Amino acid sequence: MKDILKKIDSIKTKIDAHRPMDAHLLKQLREYFRIGMTYTSNALEGNSLTETETKVVIEDGITIGGKPVKDHLEALGHSEAYDLLFRLAKRQDITEANIKELHRLFYYRIDEDQAGKYRKQKVIITGTDFLPPAPDKIPALMQTFVNDLPGKRKKNHPVEFAAIIHKELVTVHPFIDGNGRAARLLMNLALLQSGYPVAIIPPILRRDYLDTLNKTHKGDFRLFNKLIAGVCYESAKEYLRLLEG
Repeated sequence: MKDILKKIDSIKTKIDAHRPMDAHLLKQLREYFRIGMTYTSNALEGNSLTETETKVVIEDGITIGGKPVKDHLEALGHSEAYDLLFRLAKRQDITEANIKELHRLFYYRIDEDQAGKYRKQKVIITGTDFLPPAPDKIPALMQTFVNDLPGKRKKNHPVEFAAIIHKELVTVHPFIDGNGRAARLLMNLALLQSGYPVAIIPPILRRDYLDTLNKTHKGDFRLFNKLIAGVCYESAKEYLRLLEG
């Protein structure tokens, strides 16, 4: 794990050497990763839009024939939440309101009443024996989660911190739907706040991602942290390639 973190930091040093970046180039990089992150994060949850279709929906506002309305709404919502990441990245803290707003932007087109609000219902997650906390426990769990963030940020490498808060938000499972996407948005907020590029988890890693995430519920965090470090490394390499290309 230490080796891959060193490699990520080495790439970050090379990226930092290009700062301050040209505004036009920076905008292009953000748009490139907007499409990639929106497509992959939604695809991990079963969204049927391809990367090209995601780009058409977001940039051109065109609907894709034969594809569910919800898939279009998820693309548009995730794109809005992505913009919020960069506004919040200028700060060094993460609040409960920030997490709720990330979920609200992603989800309000799908269910306005549930967007940005903690669930009031019990949920069962298929494909795992993990049982999320009861609804009445969520407010206190989320308050503890947010209160503990500064200490965890100080104690861990930024990439490990990002993996930890991703895992912990999914474990609390505070929303009726969209918890995985909210966790990946939160993970990327933490990375951006520390000066790292956003990390993209490609759909080809879906099984490994879900398997290692499930292991964290049983107390084994190593494989999940390693997977997140791996996608951070690949995303940083891609960012540097585009920057130097």
